[in-house]
Amino acid sequence: MMHRDISALANQTFDVLVIGGGAFGAAAAWDAALRGLRVALIDQSDFGSGASAECFKMVHGGIRYLQHADIPRLRSSCAERSAFLRIAPHLVNPLPIVIPTYGHGRQGKAFLAAGMLVYDCLTAAKNAGISDRTRKIPRSRLLSRNQTLELFPELEARALTGGAVFEDGQMYNTARLVLAFVKSAMNRGATAANYTEALRFLWNGDRVCGVRARDHVGGNEFDIRANLVLNAAGPWAEYLLQDTARFGVRERGHFSRDACFLVNRRPTSTYALAVPGWSKDSDAVVSRAARHLFAVPWRECTMIGVWHRLFTERPDTAQVDEEELSSWMTEMNTSYPALRLTRDDVIYANCGLVPFGDGRTTEGELSFGKESRYIDHREQGIAGLVTLIGIRYTTARGDSAKALDLLLEQMPGAPGRAPTDRVPLAGGDIQDFNVLRNTARREVTSDVATSTLEAWLRNHGTEYRLLAELARSPGQAERLGTSDTVMAELTHAVQREMAVHLQDVILRRTNLGSGAHPGTAAIVQAAAGMQRLSGWADARRESEIADTENVLRRHRASVPASSPATSTGTIIG
Repeated sequence: MMHRDISALANQTFDVLVIGGGAFGAAAAWDAALRGLRVALIDQSDFGSGASAECFKMVHGGIRYLQHADIPRLRSSCAERSAFLRIAPHLVNPLPIVIPTYGHGRQGKAFLAAGMLVYDCLTAAKNAGISDRTRKIPRSRLLSRNQTLELFPELEARALTGGAVFEDGQMYNTARLVLAFVKSAMNRGATAANYTEALRFLWNGDRVCGVRARDHVGGNEFDIRANLVLNAAGPWAEYLLQDTARFGVRERGHFSRDACFLVNRRPTSTYALAVPGWSKDSDAVVSRAARHLFAVPWRECTMIGVWHRLFTERPDTAQVDEEELSSWMTEMNTSYPALRLTRDDVIYANCGLVPFGDGRTTEGELSFGKESRYIDHREQGIAGLVTLIGIRYTTARGDSAKALDLLLEQMPGAPGRAPTDRVPLAGGDIQDFNVLRNTARREVTSDVATSTLEAWLRNHGTEYRLLAELARSPGQAERLGTSDTVMAELTHAVQREMAVHLQDVILRRTNLGSGAHPGTAAIVQAAAGMQRLSGWADARRESEIADTENVLRRHRASVPASSPATSTGTIIG
């Protein structure tokens, strides 16, 4: 159970304090707890509410780095994808992606086949330790012209020669994957609290020994003391380093605002499609005509992205503008004319900040960040502190382990690496997901819809039984609005998963608002449920509804039509 205990944070000295409860901070807390350390984890907002929740939901296997001739990064990404498929098979699954081929040269089948053969050879051990055959990544393969058109009949057929298929990983729910790391850390003894902001560092001479924190729920300030501190607050991390007397004058690093959007087009196959966009990757050694944009099946809709631009404002101001949506739809419709996207199709927009290389964005060419940023503050004469600014969700587990290794150099007799690439996360001890699904169908009452049970299995894995038990109580099997989410999920989130605000439940603990507006009825019903569980006054309930609606507006969220399009405009064939 995830219990929010502020007194436990204030009344002891930890081995390691992790600031930031996104993918990197949560993974670091899990790693440190698995090493047997006394761990504290805090986030100024909710766990997984920043860039982690806003990403394109891909777990990259590194094939993109082949064109950069960056073999170490390729192999590292592949290893991280394999790790996610092993430790969280309920939340991560393989995703086949088709790249159409045209003519000869760099657009042709032979060129792509050669590259994919090299990739397969470099990643031959990609399925080591993955027991579930449905979670194994197959070798890349080629499609004939007819096979490609069967999948995507709207493709331009005149010069089409076929397609090349490779597979990556896809996250079912990015926020719940972060939560699985947090829950796993707490199961191993870590103390964690959301809505707890690090205001400034505590010092013992030139050594950081904790932080002064503010509890945004109770309103009080208190000290959290730790022998070592990992600052893993993502794009907010450098704001903690603004004490010029201690850290000197620093320029904040470059960040990209990575964005994507969801359209109300129901996938009719499990394949994603890659199409050329308008920008180029200036760092590629061997490049095709342009960077790819992707049209990806995700749940009952289609996700399109990714677009990048340099972002210099405060992280909490990042959002997608209407003008940008219009431009992106024009680009996508130009690249794939049969799509015929309109503004009414868009039901959700995501954006998050990641390191962006040197900030060059000239003449349609982009210079991407290549790796996470590690700052060992001993270089500034400061002990007890390491800052980690993560680059991609895919690398969160591995890069947080490296940051911890760096930090623990300052702990005599520190434990070595923990097997976080093999130990299942909470709910992830699954040998065969289909067996789990069949078992759940036999166990769970018929009052629970098949679609609801499937969401339980994907979001909670083996812990679905906790929800099934709750759902047997009066009113707990009741659906929220017209969604597949039931009251038991809200109750579980409040009682066992540290949901503090309504938006925690709507956007991150359940599927309600993670990909579309769930509808006013569902929000009002959920707010009433939280009011009963948390003892809110009516004014607090109305404020929570207003705050949640505001967040959904920032995501350009709309209620999808009851029957998403599956006709000619569908991009998943």
